[in-house]
Amino acid sequence: MKKKINRRFLLLAAIIIMVTAVSSTLLFYRILERQIFEDLRANAHVIVMLTADGLPEETDYDLSLDGLRITRIDSSGAVIYDSEADISEMDNHGKRPEIEDAFENGEGRSMRKSGTSLKHTFYYAMRMDDGSILRVAKESDSILYFIIMMAGLIFAVGLLVFLICALFSRRLTRGLVLPIEKMAENITMIDEDEVYEEMRPFISTIKQQHMDILDHTRMRQEFTANVSHELKTPLTAISGYAELIASGMTSGDDTVHFANEIHNSAERLQSLINDIIKLSELDDEDLKLEFETVDLHELGENCISSMALQAQKNDVTMALKGESVLINGNKTLLEELFFNLCSNAVRYNKKGGTVIITTTTENGRPVLIVSDTGIGIPKDSQERVFERFYRVDKSRSKSTGGTGLGLAIVKHIVAQHEAQLNLKSEVGVGTEIKVTF
Repeated sequence: MKKKINRRFLLLAAIIIMVTAVSSTLLFYRILERQIFEDLRANAHVIVMLTADGLPEETDYDLSLDGLRITRIDSSGAVIYDSEADISEMDNHGKRPEIEDAFENGEGRSMRKSGTSLKHTFYYAMRMDDGSILRVAKESDSILYFIIMMAGLIFAVGLLVFLICALFSRRLTRGLVLPIEKMAENITMIDEDEVYEEMRPFISTIKQQHMDILDHTRMRQEFTANVSHELKTPLTAISGYAELIASGMTSGDDTVHFANEIHNSAERLQSLINDIIKLSELDDEDLKLEFETVDLHELGENCISSMALQAQKNDVTMALKGESVLINGNKTLLEELFFNLCSNAVRYNKKGGTVIITTTTENGRPVLIVSDTGIGIPKDSQERVFERFYRVDKSRSKSTGGTGLGLAIVKHIVAQHEAQLNLKSEVGVGTEIKVTF
């Protein structure tokens, strides 16, 4: 991974350096070319001034302007003077690009291979007052040599920059990859201060996701262990009682007693399985719920009616207070919500205790309150009672037939309706659970 990233960094650096070098060379060449033509133009004007002062036409050009080739062309295009060549051997220059431009526009310039010297040459021509053309030329050999020198210098600088990039690329690659390698080894041990500031949100997110995965894994393991244990208890009872009956070792009364125990264990097993299925459905992120208008007060009446026998058996009085309150929700889940809250309130109540269901409105929001005069929940357990299979008093929970999933289902149903759940409880006084929709 390091080598791959490092190679890509170096390839990118090489491309950038090459593009910069070529662009710089071309730009420099353009600037130099423009400067040469400007110098030729200035030299041509100096020659015109010298000629205007009546200086000899054919004696001072080579002496005063070293390195320049000077040519005079008359209005017909014939060469009347050249500082380097025999004019008798030179053809008509009227069709030269710079001469044509000078005749037409007053000045002209071009760059080509000279037919006389056979060298690449810069030409500047200007029309004089008498109609003739003065042309100044300079061979590009020295200029080409200068450009080659500059290109060599640019290449050397580019190579130095590439080596510096290679060094920093190596360090940068290590800085980027090292935290990832550490995460692969042990993500929980990596210190966010050791990585680049720009990578800290990424590292933090990955660490949080990793911790969430570990938490979910732990919860699944605990859930699996709890389910196995909860299923094993009634199954063991059913198997044991059935074996005793099948052996013929029981009398009539014992058989009836064992049969009742098998029936109770089977009901407990069925209740546990139903709760597990319900939780599994509520855990499904793709679960599509159908919402409708539901009256909380009416659901409270139905709940009291369905739980009358259980309340009577536990010597608990149930009452409904408040008013009709309409909400938009799933009726089946809301019935489950009422049943689980009231079932817990009845099951963990005192003899002669009460359970009060209140449906009302607070600050324009529908509210359901289920309060009881039961045994209460200790402070250190109040935050955990909504966890799956958590029991404050395991021995009492077993005797009352609870599965330990009722309040976990309540929490999921409340979340499905985007409501808020609040619990208040005091040991020996009672518990109040409030759901604000």
